[in-house]
Amino acid sequence: MPGTRRAETAWPAVAAVTLCGIVVAMNIGKLPIALPYLRSEFGLSLSEAGWLAAAFSALAILFGLLIGIIADRFGALRFCLLGLAVSGFGGMMGLADLNGALLLWSRLIEGLGFLAVSVSAPVLVATASASAQIRITMGIWSCYMPAGASLCILLAPPLLEHNGWRGLWWLVLILLAVSFAAVALQRRHFSGVSKRRHEGMTDIRLALHQPVPWLLALTFAAYALQFFAVVIWLPTFLQEQRALSPGIIALLSALVIAVNVPGNLAGGALLHHHVNRGHLIAMASLVMGLASLGIFSEDVPDVLRYACCLVLTGVGGVIPVAVLSSSVVLAPTPQQIGTLQGLYLQGSNFGQFAGIPLIAGVVAASGQWQSAFAVTASASAVAIVLGLLVARSGK
Repeated sequence: MPGTRRAETAWPAVAAVTLCGIVVAMNIGKLPIALPYLRSEFGLSLSEAGWLAAAFSALAILFGLLIGIIADRFGALRFCLLGLAVSGFGGMMGLADLNGALLLWSRLIEGLGFLAVSVSAPVLVATASASAQIRITMGIWSCYMPAGASLCILLAPPLLEHNGWRGLWWLVLILLAVSFAAVALQRRHFSGVSKRRHEGMTDIRLALHQPVPWLLALTFAAYALQFFAVVIWLPTFLQEQRALSPGIIALLSALVIAVNVPGNLAGGALLHHHVNRGHLIAMASLVMGLASLGIFSEDVPDVLRYACCLVLTGVGGVIPVAVLSSSVVLAPTPQQIGTLQGLYLQGSNFGQFAGIPLIAGVVAASGQWQSAFAVTASASAVAIVLGLLVARSGK
């Protein structure tokens, strides 16, 4: 890691930053499960509900890189705390809404807070880490998205049943306040993060004038397409084709997301032992492609199809850490980490945003979920090629 001279990792600081990532990720996870309650209370149309669900992805696609650049200039610690505060403001705006008129604005503000934390927090993790352990700590940080989403899915049902959607919003707000305090209390471990003056466009060019980050951003898009194909497909399949209860569907869906966490940690451990990130991406993408064959095959028993879901998201979990941790290798100085994180976030959300309607269109045209395999297999093949190109680069 450029500029890191710590002899020991400040683990409480790493934990505090990871916590704030998990909490802002809960802002993503809370909407899909609370959407029926919002539609019922405010009379939202399908189109309005769709805009609420797509708000975060649309923001990341449009402004991910720009927000990363701003974070590098503003300072990672200040930008992370600002992101937590902005997320809280968006949540409170949603709670104050009496007729649904502010819901989209509140989601957009929460989305800006999420982006601010997502691009700045890795810089804080890197600053609090010893050089020898940075791959491990970045692996831990990379768990924030699946950990936040699965935690939200598990905690939401009792809250929604007894307190409605506002109970879930209040929970996230409380956790945002806790994570803000945790990061602020550990600020001494981030003291060296902004000592070097940002050089403006020179720093941006240093970060982006190399092919590997762009290859990794495309890899993240291909991974996200496959991941969300399964995450979106599974609850719909269990409800429409197998008529399982909502509680069982929530549990099975949360587990599929949660196994991504040990995959993230395993990816960090493998990188720590100097496994080439390009080869790691290529092998994981191959496994994801083979798993998707089992998932979308009508001839495979349900138990094995579900096991393939776990394999796809679990083994695939090594890819986010392989991509996100590369910023500390590819950035000439810490002042470019946020820019690269913004680029990767943009790629990931592009894959999610484009992949879901693409798969829906393919399935609608054929009338069979099995046809979704053509999309996931193509994304897997693309990711394998991209991983091998990254491996050849030697980065």
